[in-house]
Amino acid sequence: MHLYTGEEAVAASVMALLSVDDYITSTHRGHGHGIAKSNDLNRAMAELMGKETGFCKGRGGSMHIADLAKGHLGANAIVGGGLPIAVGGALAAKMKGTDRVCVAFFGDGASNQGTFHESLNLASVWKLPIVFVCENNGFGISVPVRQSTSVPDISVRAAGYGMPGASVDGNDVLAVIAAARTAIDRARRKEGPSLIECKTYRWRGHWTGDPEVYRSREEVADWMANKDPIKRLRGYLIERGMVSETELEAIAAGAEAEVARAIEFALASPEPDPATVMDDVFCEGGEAGK
Repeated sequence: MHLYTGEEAVAASVMALLSVDDYITSTHRGHGHGIAKSNDLNRAMAELMGKETGFCKGRGGSMHIADLAKGHLGANAIVGGGLPIAVGGALAAKMKGTDRVCVAFFGDGASNQGTFHESLNLASVWKLPIVFVCENNGFGISVPVRQSTSVPDISVRAAGYGMPGASVDGNDVLAVIAAARTAIDRARRKEGPSLIECKTYRWRGHWTGDPEVYRSREEVADWMANKDPIKRLRGYLIERGMVSETELEAIAAGAEAEVARAIEFALASPEPDPATVMDDVFCEGGEAGK
């Protein structure tokens, strides 16, 4: 599994500004997006365990969570694979005359894929209601972004496609919310797409078994100790007297209890029936379905 720990400020902040009708597309590191958009830990945990009660009936697993009823058009194991899908979602919103927007989440590695450039170009040409959110966590698997990307700020690439671009501290909730609100409001006003780069950091390896030989333990410890987005927001709220330590501890305890309940739900859920192994795999109907 590809864990989202350390990047929480991005998904939580952006999703706080979206309605249930708005669309998103996600990535292989998509647990944070799925939880924030669907607000259903039970189904998320069940999908991770491959259970019938999961978002995709246990067929998708960690990298393919989707919830169409909540506007989540799917996580994607293909680097940059969600970008064209997001453009399609935004096009549908425009053609139907709604005020829906679509947010496409992707990583720094995807910004070097052809799908990124094609998607930004078409979204700009058609003036689609879409926000491209790059979660730049510093590494594409094991390659530092400075060794793979030609510009220090991925957001400058927006200029080549005639749209606004901004780079923000992706571990600062207020900074992410401010940039996302500007871009989402622009999309709702039917003024076209925007690109936001959120500079963040993943605490864990590329995947759960990653030996992480490409970075030092000291670097990881520094981010965890000094740039934790949750601790930073806690400090901001307490400093300004907006909330007490006791209230925050109660929120944290409630979250832990909710996770524990989700684990119990998933463990108690049934395994998919082998007789249904072909269900939801192939399209049916018409010549294409045959």
